[in-house]
Amino acid sequence: MPELPEVEAARRAIEEHCVGKVIKKAVIADDSKVIDGISPSDFEASLLGKTILSAHRKGKHMWLRLDSPPFPTFHFGMAGAIYIKGVAVTNYKRSVVNEDDEWPSKYSKFFVELDDGVDLSFTDKRRFAKVCLLKDPASVPPISKLGPDALLEPMALDDFIESLGKKKLAIKTLLLDQSYISGIGNWVADEVLYQARIHPNQSAATLSKESCAALHKSIQKVLKRAVDVDAESNNFPEEWLFHFRWGKKPGKVNGKEIHFITTGGRTSAFVPELQKLTGAEPKNQNSKRKINEGKKMNDEGVGELVSKTKKTADTTDTKTKSKPKGPSKKPSTKRKSKINEDDGSDEEAENDDASDDEDNSHDIGKTKAGKRTNVGRMHNASVSEKPSKQTVPSSRSGRQRKKTK
Repeated sequence: MPELPEVEAARRAIEEHCVGKVIKKAVIADDSKVIDGISPSDFEASLLGKTILSAHRKGKHMWLRLDSPPFPTFHFGMAGAIYIKGVAVTNYKRSVVNEDDEWPSKYSKFFVELDDGVDLSFTDKRRFAKVCLLKDPASVPPISKLGPDALLEPMALDDFIESLGKKKLAIKTLLLDQSYISGIGNWVADEVLYQARIHPNQSAATLSKESCAALHKSIQKVLKRAVDVDAESNNFPEEWLFHFRWGKKPGKVNGKEIHFITTGGRTSAFVPELQKLTGAEPKNQNSKRKINEGKKMNDEGVGELVSKTKKTADTTDTKTKSKPKGPSKKPSTKRKSKINEDDGSDEEAENDDASDDEDNSHDIGKTKAGKRTNVGRMHNASVSEKPSKQTVPSSRSGRQRKKTK
């Protein structure tokens, strides 16, 4: 899903092409799952005639400052993306709208036409994004609950070391906690830990000062590089784990094997040869290894054989009630293996991506891709959303297809 680099690329594109221009037309989708807390007509009325003064970002949230409040605010969810007609803007693969689609796209949730003819659209194929109007976005939840922005407000090294020493949980889980540091998602966390040579399940409190310093440096290095190239994955260094971590399939980076484990409910890609775990894993992580020992895994990470054993227990007071006579039944054990023969799917586990924001900014419920989307007055029809069939996520730029993530 879009992380700090992708959202920052969108913000910069708006700053370059939309600031100082007046909104002369607005079309807001009739989709209450994405458009939060206001009717489309009221939303549109609040935008007309307003001038866009600036675009702001904190973590994975972005908002437009107009010449008077309230201000449109965006959380990109799993597939949110900014489009400016005729302008190349980097987009996460799941968000990409084909160049021959209608304009504005049937997936558009927020569309404005500016006085010089420039069109700005926020689309969301998957409907996990949130778009709302706020008088002061930075001062109210969810943005007010975010930790310092990982790129714009980096902790001083001494403060970073001290804060990690107080956290008795896996370092990967901590990095994904948006109330601790905002903007780091799954691929960024895997990348910075790989470059710092830190195991994702290593307890933050047990990291040496040297490891803390290496992590502090790699966070800034990875984010700055990704932002400098507008999140275009073609321009990421070839030696980055990023290029090899997708799909949870056997692979290597720089000749070393990539393995996958679960950390705090999230899939982590790491290189055991370089990222050693010292000491015991944090007890609250419930980390279950899903190491790829030649197994073909599908997109949802269930390619490995899974053994589930049902345990039964007598809930009565054993001190006062005797055990029944006769042989007891053994709990049944079922083994199942799911292997997706179609290697062309673009998805990581949906639960994995949907839980990317640990700030719990929005209740995304249990809606899955493929449900029908009512875009009301914009399209007067329901739209069936179908995930595209690609191998890995990618950044896109305008009409040119980019290297996949």
